[in-house]
Amino acid sequence: MIDRQEATDVLVVGGGTAGFGAAVAAGRQGQNVILLEATSKVGGVMAFCPGMPWGGGYPVDQIIGGLVEELTERLAAMTPPAAEKRPCTLENFGPEIIYDHDIATLTMFEMLEEAGVKVRLNASAIEPIVDGSSIKAVTCFDRNGAFQVTPKIVIDCSGDGDISAKAGVPYVLGDESGNMMAVTISFHMIGVNWDVAFAGPDPYFTQYAAKGIAQRRLHPDLAKLYLMKAFHKGSVFCNSVHVRGVDGTDPLAVGKATQEGRRRCLQLAQFLQAEVPGFADAHMSMLSPTVGVRETRKLQGVTRVTGEDLARGTKFADGIVSCDNPIDDVMRASASMTHDAVIEKGSYHTLPFRALIPEDVTNLMFAGRIISADATAFASVRGMPQCMAMGQATGTAAALALNGRRSVQAVDIGQLVAELTKQGVNRLGASI
Repeated sequence: MIDRQEATDVLVVGGGTAGFGAAVAAGRQGQNVILLEATSKVGGVMAFCPGMPWGGGYPVDQIIGGLVEELTERLAAMTPPAAEKRPCTLENFGPEIIYDHDIATLTMFEMLEEAGVKVRLNASAIEPIVDGSSIKAVTCFDRNGAFQVTPKIVIDCSGDGDISAKAGVPYVLGDESGNMMAVTISFHMIGVNWDVAFAGPDPYFTQYAAKGIAQRRLHPDLAKLYLMKAFHKGSVFCNSVHVRGVDGTDPLAVGKATQEGRRRCLQLAQFLQAEVPGFADAHMSMLSPTVGVRETRKLQGVTRVTGEDLARGTKFADGIVSCDNPIDDVMRASASMTHDAVIEKGSYHTLPFRALIPEDVTNLMFAGRIISADATAFASVRGMPQCMAMGQATGTAAALALNGRRSVQAVDIGQLVAELTKQGVNRLGASI
């Protein structure tokens, strides 16, 4: 018998960008919301890889709108500004949002507070209790032991989809062969002379990387160095260290990869100081507390988004966010990385709400990188702005389902698209 019991309208599992979007949206619609986050910080990859840019937020150079735009505008309006739009240095990517990491996460916490969301940090959802076709309760755990939440609707934004999988939702791990993208450890170099460091024509510093690999000072997978100007002058975000062959659902593998990645980060930082102009007086900072995981489970939804859908520029009637990101495949089956365009320049596609709901569980939705998608589509649509918008859609749909006393599968799509449009989300539905 679990003594601690809580009831809520909406339980959001996972406080990454998708969970943030879901919780704020549901709370603003008047729902009683509990947000469970297993770590001490919201943001997901923002917490695991501090300073990671919000890429893909401007399909065809128009922001996707909604909570992404609101958060960006809040930060940009501060004195001094805490966020700005910049062009991406990687091929086929549109503009991205660069921000002050600490101020951004603080602002996200404030938006959750304003929406009346009950945020429970350092608390994990462990097991769903399924009754027929719905989740009756979810057993959770914090430092004081087990407690149980009885929700009317569950939104799984955990990144790995543990609760959804345990509730019986089918899934696949990785691509068709079971390969998952590499996990990443990031860090900053503080005190870099930008003018000197970025004076060369090669955005990947390949000549320097080749020297480090040849001298066995850098890991062989560091053939390209992803170094980009961070938000504050003199700071460089290093998104270069990727560890392959890691099952992100295995905590032992994640722990081992974290230590290996941190070793490679130190090697890279020391190499930059010694060999790359502009870095001599810099030092390493903001080393990731754990690896950022790109890909594990992809859940089976009412529909599955495919690479063909993206290439055709499909604009679904239940489209809830627009996207034109390239196929950003990071070392799935080999050391290769791609940024291949998925759609012709000047076009975009949308992601359907039906890819965020299971076929059979009537009070469950999911958002973020557990979207129902094939390997090609997933590599394009997994950006943080898209994940936040997916969350916003599910949080809004939760309110529509509860107010209408219907299952999530029966939510009126026209009403959902209209409500999201009212919330400022751009280019929705089947609009051209």
